Amino acid sequence: MRDAITGLIGRYDQLGRYLDRDAIDRIATYYSEAQLRLAAVELINREAAEIVREAAQRLWLEDPELILPGGNAYTTRRLSACLRDMDYFLRYASYALIADDATILNERVLNGLDDTYKSLGVPTGPTVRSIALLADVISEKLADAGLDAAAVVRPPFDHLCRGLAASNVRAR
Repeated sequence: MRDAITGLIGRYDQLGRYLDRDAIDRIATYYSEAQLRLAAVELINREAAEIVREAAQRLWLEDPELILPGGNAYTTRRLSACLRDMDYFLRYASYALIADDATILNERVLNGLDDTYKSLGVPTGPTVRSIALLADVISEKLADAGLDAAAVVRPPFDHLCRGLAASNVRAR
C-alpha cells in the first residue's frame, strides 16, 4: 500500500521532475491534517463495533424492509454477513484515511467486488448507504469531541460509495 506522499513522489519521479510548489503544498496539507487523521483512525480502532452497530441501526430505520422476511439482511446469516461487510469497509476506509490515498481501495476492495455482489444478489444501494452512514457516525463522534474532521474522514468512504454505485447491482 502506498500513501499520499509516496504516491506524489512516485509521480514526480516518473516524470523526472523536482517537487514543485503544488507538490510541496500537497505535502504540507497532508501533514497539517495529520492530527485529524490520527484522531479519526484512533476513534475507528477504539469504537469500530459501535460505529458499525450505529450505522446499521440507522440503515434499518431508513429501510426496514432489509431486515424483514425477503429482505437482503433477513435471517441471522445474512444480517451477520451485512455487518461483517460494513466492518470490512470501515477497516479498509481507515487505511485509506490515514494514508490519504483512497485509490488503495480500488485494489483492496472495489476490484472484483461488483462481480461478487452480482453473483450473490447483494443490492449495492443499501451497501452504499451503509458506507455513507459509517462516515456520518465517525464525523459526528469526532464533532462531539470538538474536531471538525468531516473533510478528512469522508473521502475514502465517498470513494467506496462511488465505486459501488457504479456497479448498480439490484436485489434479486
